[in-house]
Amino acid sequence: MSAAAALPGQPRGLVESGPATARAVNVLAPNPSAMTLDGTNTWLLSEPDSGLAVVVDPGPLDEGHLRHVVDTAEKLGKRIALTLLTHGHPDHAEGAGRFAELTGTAVRALDPALRLGDEGLGAGDVVTVGGLELRIVPTPGHTSDSLSFHLPADRAVLTGDTILGRGTTMVAHPDGRLGDYLDSLRRLRSLTVDDGVHTVLPGHGPVLEDAQGAVEFYLAHRAGRLAQVESAVRSGHRTAADVVAHVYADVDRSLWPAAELSVRAQLEYLGERGSP
Repeated sequence: MSAAAALPGQPRGLVESGPATARAVNVLAPNPSAMTLDGTNTWLLSEPDSGLAVVVDPGPLDEGHLRHVVDTAEKLGKRIALTLLTHGHPDHAEGAGRFAELTGTAVRALDPALRLGDEGLGAGDVVTVGGLELRIVPTPGHTSDSLSFHLPADRAVLTGDTILGRGTTMVAHPDGRLGDYLDSLRRLRSLTVDDGVHTVLPGHGPVLEDAQGAVEFYLAHRAGRLAQVESAVRSGHRTAADVVAHVYADVDRSLWPAAELSVRAQLEYLGERGSP
């Protein structure tokens, strides 16, 4: 067994631009950081024999990257016909307006403020372009507007920031809520159990070959962190900053601001349950 296969979700390895499944091509944005890992994965989706494509998350407002996405499609003999957003964070959505200008496409999202065109996205929607079918799966929690996209033909799901290819994600309190996030993870688990999804195409990091393993890892991680936060509060660590310093001492300090958002979401969740 390779080292990657031993990790949660069985990450594929290096993160790079190129084909990920029969219908998904990654165009990696040049915005690596502690928060974005290797950069934002912009996904170009199409049926192999179709001349039309869908782009999910054009990424940051980086002219070179946006044009590279268009060029990649053209080299594959595809015309980009639609742009979709998993959520509104700038590393996923900031370039959407400019990308729409370059491609002449509508932009569909859950949040009306992010849309360009008349159509949004919501629970139960099915997007079809050139024979490609994407099923919309609401997965709030990281943000209130987070969506995932089920690609049945590849037994895959595009998760945005709900599940990453490496590490774990934050619950961006106050917009993100832990209860919603846990429900979303359970919803994704049902895709792996009931719908045969085995591949995660994340918004950052490598492709995951074991979707169910990834979801189970995330659920266990959240349960463990929540127990640690509850214990810290019982021990007298009352502020979010104090809890972060106590519970996340093993985490790079550059990530503590994001961890504090998640802690605030956990404290809110515990308060709603009547825990200290």
